[in-house]
Amino acid sequence: MAIALVMALVAGWTATTTTAQAATDDSLAQVQKKGQLVMGTSPDYPPYEFQATVHGKSQVVGMDVAVGKKIAKDLGVKLVVKSMSFDSLLVALQTGKVDMVISGMNPTPARRKNVDFTHTYYQGGYSIVINKSDKGIYKDKDSFVGKTIGAQTGSTMYTESKKQTSGTTVKGMTSVSDLILGLQSHKLQGVAMEKPSAKAYVANNKELAMIPSKFNLSASDTSASVAFAKGSTSLVAAANKSVDQIRKQNLVNKDYLPAAGKYLKTNTVNTSMLHYWKAFLKGIEYTLIITVCSVFFGFILGVLLSLARMAQGGVFATALRWLATAYVEFIRGTPMMVQVMFVYFGLGLIVNLSALTSGIIAISLNSGAYIAEYIRGGINSVDKGQTEAARSLGMTKGYTLRYVVLPQALKNIWPSLGNEFITLIKDSSIVSIIGVSELIFQSNIVRSDTYRGVAPIAVIMVLYFIMTFTASRILNHFERKMQHD
Repeated sequence: MAIALVMALVAGWTATTTTAQAATDDSLAQVQKKGQLVMGTSPDYPPYEFQATVHGKSQVVGMDVAVGKKIAKDLGVKLVVKSMSFDSLLVALQTGKVDMVISGMNPTPARRKNVDFTHTYYQGGYSIVINKSDKGIYKDKDSFVGKTIGAQTGSTMYTESKKQTSGTTVKGMTSVSDLILGLQSHKLQGVAMEKPSAKAYVANNKELAMIPSKFNLSASDTSASVAFAKGSTSLVAAANKSVDQIRKQNLVNKDYLPAAGKYLKTNTVNTSMLHYWKAFLKGIEYTLIITVCSVFFGFILGVLLSLARMAQGGVFATALRWLATAYVEFIRGTPMMVQVMFVYFGLGLIVNLSALTSGIIAISLNSGAYIAEYIRGGINSVDKGQTEAARSLGMTKGYTLRYVVLPQALKNIWPSLGNEFITLIKDSSIVSIIGVSELIFQSNIVRSDTYRGVAPIAVIMVLYFIMTFTASRILNHFERKMQHD
């Protein structure tokens, strides 16, 4: 729903700029000028794209990354890989966050209306992954009547599963690793995916099996192409030269898929959670950065908003009070995920913000609205006699607020502020949708690497508890000190 809303917001901008881009296309020149080609991908779809440890460092590898490197090399620029959820990729492309999308994407007619595609670099097919214990029960897509099939949200298989099955529930998830977890926990009875990816999961998990899908699909539904922003004529033409070489020399089957297979085998050599401690540590680092920054800026914004909401006087004060009230009500009335998406993709049309910066801004703006209400309630809880006494002693209104009212209000609202901090530690997980490497994002990578669904989730549950429990003890310590002062 959040993706659809942001797509609608940028659709008008895309439509009005397409004609101008076609007339004065400098997409290739712009890429060569900056010296890098930014590739958007969803690294949870082996062997197309997935995370693997290369020379002691976690990197996105796979067949699609090899295609991206070939295109970048032929253009004489450096390839930069940007990870995000699959259903965010086309939005990122349309808003200029990435230059191209390579993520096993099918060049369907519906997608061609919004983006440009290169020639096909791989022609595949689809299978359904099931639990090995159910191998005698399910034969193809028509065997799931009264059951549930899963597919990646935004993918061709999700759309076709809904169209071509009858009496079957189709459940979409953003991550393939989540779908496999749902399958193994028997929330799903099958997962529809590309045949090479199905083979990869089955080869590395003895509890899984694959069956033919028998979907009626066109060539565009089973092929993979590189997506570029609409009107990027020169860039598409240059990329087509590389893609044509890949097809002519059969590089996917001769080089790219075998290399991806080696990385897959390396991933499953050591699947212990301790082996991935660096990934979890990085997730903790980003989670705490987002939380601390968001609380800091959210508190400043909250103070300003609360004072604005309590402003008294003439027309200016009334307008200020109305604007602050409207802001608080709007932020509290819209999902944080939509706000994160809008800041990253919507404002990205004007200002090029990184995913981390966008996440901090969005969560700070959200937190500020809630903190404003806490502060306003705290100020109202201070006895009016305190203000009157301070004013009778000759203190100005500003000094009274700063030295008398706010310190007492802070003591009253401290538990609420502490609760907000604890909540933000957990809510920071929302920014994983735009590719910020916090705990949820890292756990998805570990699940994709190891083919273990439950263990990474158990680890991050413990890590979240440790962080929230520690923060709670620290906040309670300061609360007791404030009560004794």
